[in-house]
Formats: sequence, C-alpha cells, structure tokens
Amino acid sequence: MNNQHAEIVAIITMKPEFFQGGGAPIFIVQDKKHLQKVSLTLEKIMDAAAHEVEEQTIIIVAR
Repeated sequence: MNNQHAEIVAIITMKPEFFQGGGAPIFIVQDKKHLQKVSLTLEKIMDAAAHEVEEQTIIIVAR
C-alpha cells in the first residue's frame, strides 16, 4: 500500500482575518469570481486539487 500524504499548498480566501501564518501562502481576493479564477489557475500550475472549505475559502491540496 502507498502511504499518501496530502499537503495544503495554498489558501485562497475572501476572509483573511481567519488565517494566520502556517506554511501555505494565502491569496486574498475580493469577490467570488476572483476566488474561482485564482483557485483554478493555482490548481493547474501546481497540478493539485482545489477544495472548497467554505463559500469564501478554497484550499489547494497536493498529494
């Protein structure tokens, strides 16, 4: 069996006040349109998966 380790490689959010340092870069956006655009772009660049944590926050996860 493979031992897979998932890692959060980026956070895209409209609510920066909910996040503090921790290792993953935080991208702050102003609206839902930019939230989707930035997350899709980062997902492609990093060859990772985007997951909506809540309506205003998406994380990019690499395995």
